[in-house]
Amino acid sequence: QVELVESGGGLVQPGGSLRLSCTYSGSTFSTSAIGWYRQAPGKQRDMVAVILRGGSTDYGDSVKGRFTISRDNAKNTVYLQMNSLKPEDTAVYYCYLLGSNVWGQGTQVTVSS
Repeated sequence: QVELVESGGGLVQPGGSLRLSCTYSGSTFSTSAIGWYRQAPGKQRDMVAVILRGGSTDYGDSVKGRFTISRDNAKNTVYLQMNSLKPEDTAVYYCYLLGSNVWGQGTQVTVSS
């Protein structure tokens, strides 16, 4: 059974950086497409970034140029490097296995001075 576990969230000042990690337990990581989504209080869950098995990527408009998604197949891990963080980036960030109902438990990111 596939499980996704996020880590790396926390409190950061505006303009700062954080790197989130999503570790995948399962034997099919290298052929899987993984996405990062986020949900702020009272708002819907939105796509932040996705990475396909071949390494191609896509980003939500609000994070283009600031966030970078990458994967390390040897470590079964997907990363989300977040730079130039803004208060509006504050949310719970979730890892998701595309095409399934498998989500991680989420990690809180708070951007505040």
